[in-house]
Amino acid sequence: MAATSVNVSLDEIDLSSLRDPAGIFDLIEVVGNGTYGQVYKGRHTKTGQLAAIKVMNVTEEEEEEIKLEINVLKKFSNHRNIATYYGAFIKKGPPGKDDQLWLVMEFCGAGSVTDLVKATKGNSLKEEWIAYICREILRGLYHLHANRVIHRDIKGQNVLLTDNAEVKLVDFGVSAQLDKTIGRRNTFIGTPYWMAPEVIACDENPDATYDNRSDLWSLGITALEMAEGKPPLCDMHPMRALFLIPRNPPPRLKSKKWSKKFHSFAEACLIKDYTNRPNTEQLLKYPYIKDQPTERQVRIQLKDHIDRHKKNKKPEDHDTDFEFEGSDNDEEPANDGEPSSIMQIPGESTLKRNFQQIQEREGRVTPNPLYQPPAPPRGAQNQQHPQPPRGHPAQQSPNERRHHDREHRDRDRDRDRERRRSRSRDRDYHKRDKHKERHRDDDGDRHKHRGSKHSRSDKDRHKDKKSSGSSKQSLEIEEANALRAKLGLAPLKP
Repeated sequence: MAATSVNVSLDEIDLSSLRDPAGIFDLIEVVGNGTYGQVYKGRHTKTGQLAAIKVMNVTEEEEEEIKLEINVLKKFSNHRNIATYYGAFIKKGPPGKDDQLWLVMEFCGAGSVTDLVKATKGNSLKEEWIAYICREILRGLYHLHANRVIHRDIKGQNVLLTDNAEVKLVDFGVSAQLDKTIGRRNTFIGTPYWMAPEVIACDENPDATYDNRSDLWSLGITALEMAEGKPPLCDMHPMRALFLIPRNPPPRLKSKKWSKKFHSFAEACLIKDYTNRPNTEQLLKYPYIKDQPTERQVRIQLKDHIDRHKKNKKPEDHDTDFEFEGSDNDEEPANDGEPSSIMQIPGESTLKRNFQQIQEREGRVTPNPLYQPPAPPRGAQNQQHPQPPRGHPAQQSPNERRHHDREHRDRDRDRDRERRRSRSRDRDYHKRDKHKERHRDDDGDRHKHRGSKHSRSDKDRHKDKKSSGSSKQSLEIEEANALRAKLGLAPLKP
């Protein structure tokens, strides 16, 4: 797969000679973040054509990376799976401030693969969609690898979709031009959760190397991200993930619902020893990639899904970073997985320095610069200003504050719901008690009426009985007195 390439020197690009973008392009809104700058949706003032504009501050430290990205885009963006490069501009900054570089590229209106995953029910794409996206990524990587370029930051956020469901690779800010003869690199760069074990090993072992197959490990992690909603280990601190990736067995698809072809493809991408890992050309021949339904059918399905997502899209949907939610002080397990290919060295290591920027960008290291401590009481100007406690809103990043506000809203909503339920239960109990009381009164009246009726009939019976008895007795006395009169005896007294 080796091929000769025209190796343009970085020094041939004179950033100061670039034109000013004023009057040529207008910025509309922020749509994402690149490795070294923000990405805007922009518009060409004359034609109205939309474009993606990556805006970066030009500093001495990052000038080489900026020139590298321009080089890669200029030379290799003439491929259907790489975002087309339109040009570069310099916006001069005021005295004392850095100039801004505007990189103008093809606009991919459907967003990233990560956006697509998060907009899908269950945070999981259909298997045929994953196969189509993986194939298009492989075709773009084949073009880069054939020109001896490693992308070094393949992940869902750097794979974009157009409105017609075309797949484009973006963000070449950390790409590398391979040496023509050896074809390997030994520099440590990338995004933690998608990073290949051999790339991590380069940080602590100067003799360790890797080649373009490190992009294929990242592709395997991206396939797992599309299938399961997030990359493995993303709930851990980035430094801990970097420690565990070389130690743990390769990640695998968790669900058994996926086909054997998909399992086989993912396992091939995620072989830990990169020398045994298939290259891009070999992976393109795997059944999972080769035996696909018609591309038109899959793209129609994806386009319908993208259109539905656009209708229901919320303003915060573009925020797709995977953020660690745990404590920065978590300790590493003593024995977890296989022996590590890197050593933990106490103190500040190059590993931590390289990822200091990532952690700061995620809002996990530095406190909020907008926080103003309360004014001290009179007479205590010399005392130290109190710092807000850990977890205070002033110490939180924007994402943490959004999460904190969301929790408050959920708690208030649950409290209101419980209050409504309680009021409803009270009303039900009150109705039930009134119903019971009404029935009790009705039953009492019935029993009272029945009791008085029975008592009256008993008296009447007693009276009748008594009267019938007395009349019978008087009749007997009369008969006896009549007989006694015939005999000349004195009559009986009643």
